[in-house]
Amino acid sequence: MAVREEKRNLETIPVGSLRLIPLEGCKPLGEKIDSYLVKWRTERESEHKDSLAFSGYQRDSYILGAKVPRFGTGEAKGTILESVRGTDLYLLVDVANYSLTYSLCGHENHMSPDDHYQDLKRIIAAVGGKARRITVIMPFLYESRQHKRTARESLDCALALQELVNMGVDNIITFDAHDPRVQNAIPLHGFETVQPAYQFIKGLLTHVHDLNIDSDHMMVISPDEGGMGRAIYIANVLGLDMGMFYKRRDYTKIINGRNPIVAHEFLGTSVEGKDMIVIDDMISSGDSMLEVCAALKQRNANKIFVFTTFGLFTNGLKRFDEAYEKGIIDRVLTTNLIYQTPELLSREWYINCDMSKYIAYLIDTLNHDSSISDLLNPNERIQSIVQRYKNGELA
Repeated sequence: MAVREEKRNLETIPVGSLRLIPLEGCKPLGEKIDSYLVKWRTERESEHKDSLAFSGYQRDSYILGAKVPRFGTGEAKGTILESVRGTDLYLLVDVANYSLTYSLCGHENHMSPDDHYQDLKRIIAAVGGKARRITVIMPFLYESRQHKRTARESLDCALALQELVNMGVDNIITFDAHDPRVQNAIPLHGFETVQPAYQFIKGLLTHVHDLNIDSDHMMVISPDEGGMGRAIYIANVLGLDMGMFYKRRDYTKIINGRNPIVAHEFLGTSVEGKDMIVIDDMISSGDSMLEVCAALKQRNANKIFVFTTFGLFTNGLKRFDEAYEKGIIDRVLTTNLIYQTPELLSREWYINCDMSKYIAYLIDTLNHDSSISDLLNPNERIQSIVQRYKNGELA
């Protein structure tokens, strides 16, 4: 994989000198990505190393100095500490990182998604149009659950995307967008929504060693009709059967901004004795996901593995601990694209899927203006790792 990537990249001149600005909430992920880029570009041999077009190609770090200091009132400003002129700039932001705090008139205030988004705009404003190209990597797309209008209400995600491109952002890369159709708000600009399917399968196969990956022993489940696409993809590449749950809601009431779920109705063949892969874009409180897992257990499913790109766990981990103790779930896999608490990382039922190498591949390839289509469709890599698993090479 790495050899193929690097060989292809050498054929084109970089768009500009590569630089990264991971905002404060995305620092650990940004540093991991940076270390991959430094390693690959140090090892990469190129006859163009000394040419002007490859100026600044190899560095000790691609992270560009920037900060967002705050005044006592909680107001802030974006500051760039180095020259950005002519750079191919990649900004990384985690709007879901609630662990960061700042002082607001002497009170400790936790940063909300609005704060992170505002800081992103401050850094773009500080760049002042001097970068050759700006790409925003926002794994958890800001306001992505407010993607359509059902009453007189704001369309926050569409507004945010338009605001970013109006400020000079060329491309936006996100992961597993709640509804990819939000890109209709910016039809003339780059928008990629990336699926971490390979990393989920790799995470499962490297941690669980007694699985039979065939349609007699395993099944893929979508917890609702909205996430069918993810389940269909995984089921197709693994050659498995699939089922889904339909959320029956009470449309006569609204509780906490949504119609309450009355029941989860299952559509699909028998799950009895089979291992389940339940896949969704996010775990918010986790109530809905755990209800689906309990319903599968009532139908005599065997092991249950939960794949979700974003583990928000907004109501804490207690319910998941209880579900694990009762045998309702076996493992939960989420990515490090958003903030993970130390408590989550310490849980026996949790598997962390590291996305830093994948993002580094995307950045490295895009900096050379090469196609990322093979990175967006990991079918070949999935088949390869499944074959290695069946041959006993991962144990």
